[in-house]
Amino acid sequence: MKQYLDLCQRIIDEGQWIENKRTGVRCLTIINADLEYDVANNQFPLITTRKSFYKAAIAELLGYLRGYSSAAQFRDIGCNTWNANANENQAWLNNPNRKGEDDMGRVYGVQGRSWQRPDGTYLDQLQKVISNLSVGIDDRAEIITFYNPGEFELGCLRPCMHTHTFSLLAGTLYLTSYQRSCDVPLGLNFNQIQCFVLLALIAQITGHKPGKVYHKIVNAHIYENQLSIMRDIQLKRAPYSLPQLQINPDIKTLKDIETWVSSHDFQVIGYQYHDAIKYPFTV
Repeated sequence: MKQYLDLCQRIIDEGQWIENKRTGVRCLTIINADLEYDVANNQFPLITTRKSFYKAAIAELLGYLRGYSSAAQFRDIGCNTWNANANENQAWLNNPNRKGEDDMGRVYGVQGRSWQRPDGTYLDQLQKVISNLSVGIDDRAEIITFYNPGEFELGCLRPCMHTHTFSLLAGTLYLTSYQRSCDVPLGLNFNQIQCFVLLALIAQITGHKPGKVYHKIVNAHIYENQLSIMRDIQLKRAPYSLPQLQINPDIKTLKDIETWVSSHDFQVIGYQYHDAIKYPFTV
């Protein structure tokens, strides 16, 4: 919690106002933030200064790992975060590549599970990484990236958390995650959870001990309509100790993740939190 609160305070103290051309809303912005999450010691990075609805974040991660391309698919597993970007983003609504209601296009998990090669065939990045790690291979390129500049116009949103690099060192698995842009009051809560769960889950199904997550954010910002809530409410609350995460030990393969795993297979132990805070969401 300290690193999260320190980042929020740093944005308030050092940030500069930038007008976001896509949204038309100003952001208080800093460049470069580095966070770490201790998966080895199961220090689950849930926000405690407000209630975190962590199961929606885990459901969204499961949708990415399955390669979902529709907001309806995400809703079916308990995640509503893609409804607005799929159906209220005017640029996407006007895009001739949009296939209709709830279509997200070729974003996030679609790129991770079916990256299109020039010859029209597809690469399953996630399967390659899991296959290598399962037999102890780290070719220093165990990378899953959702960032495909050649297909930006085929999706409703460029990925924010865009690349994950797994590193295997003496039987311990590490994760380095790169994020180009972060809405700190809203998005970072989800991002922290997903980075932690991603490492814990991949370590479990590949048979390795989890180590740490190294989370690098390039552009970290607070929207103008969020600033007073963060400054005057959330940052005035005293944080609680971090909880722990318990993952169903029956999850053993990628096929399990693809077929039956749900957010209910992830339980948080010892979560203390303050009242929920509703931050404005900027599409």
